[in-house]
Amino acid sequence: MNWNHSLTQTEYLFMAVFVLLYGYYFFRIFRVARLLGTSAWATIPKFFLRTGYLTLLVVALLGPSFGVVEKELISEGKDIYIAVDLSKSMDATDIPPTRLEKVKFELKRLIEALPGNRFGLLVFSTEAYVHAPLTSDQGALALFIQSLTTRLVPESGTNICSAVALALRKQLAETSDLNQTKVLVLLTDGEDFGECDPALAGQMRRYGVAPFVVGVGTETGSTVPTPKGNLRDKDGNIVHTQLNRTYLRQFVKDTRGSYLELASSSGDLTPLVSAIQNLENRLIDQRKLEVTTNKYYYFLVAALVLIAIDLLVTVRTFKL
Repeated sequence: MNWNHSLTQTEYLFMAVFVLLYGYYFFRIFRVARLLGTSAWATIPKFFLRTGYLTLLVVALLGPSFGVVEKELISEGKDIYIAVDLSKSMDATDIPPTRLEKVKFELKRLIEALPGNRFGLLVFSTEAYVHAPLTSDQGALALFIQSLTTRLVPESGTNICSAVALALRKQLAETSDLNQTKVLVLLTDGEDFGECDPALAGQMRRYGVAPFVVGVGTETGSTVPTPKGNLRDKDGNIVHTQLNRTYLRQFVKDTRGSYLELASSSGDLTPLVSAIQNLENRLIDQRKLEVTTNKYYYFLVAALVLIAIDLLVTVRTFKL
């Protein structure tokens, strides 16, 4: 037998009070009986009866568990990979305070709005890397998101297709069922300097990975501040970055994905949340557990029966 709770000072106090009061009661009753020249032994059965139901009530309070029940636990949701552009252009201030800070704020809201799903975090510039593996721990994921800076990646260019290729490999490695729901969220300003494998779009369509591409920035754009002043190119000219909407829309068309924008400080990812929620959930985890069940009610019913007997059956305290 297992116990869900243990005896505390409160239970010990009640038992001590019961013993002390009954001891005082016996002292008074037997003293009066001796003075009257009679006996008070008829009170003994009541003592055992009351001790019995007090013990049963304490046992019920402790939550006795016995007997094994097999339960099947099923967890359903989606595996969502988020790929974040960490090129230097994400430090641009056309979306205050910066593009990247806006992305971090909205991603925290995104994971809070989609509980029950697993998230993985990828980062990319010229190359793509896994920043956080798939996890359902929202607190841990929020810390990974908060740690994002453009200094995390060694190079400052942008290759969107490297992130997509990595996400595709990770998605296929996580499941053997090609029909299961796969979600990729890509956040970038679209200033791409990489070359895509022509077969990549076909692979995404084949395996059912339709990306949600979020364009971050404005067409007007801005300069990119650094600790040493505005960012300059190799020729010494100040870099001016802007959202490459044309490229991103063509990318979405080729991969049969969806496109939306974060183009102002007041923008959010509410449409993205709704779109992901409308996707079919898949089985994330399934397992069988053997658990013992709390049988407190057996002892509670027995205690109530003894209490009823105590109330209905009377005894003579003194035999005269």
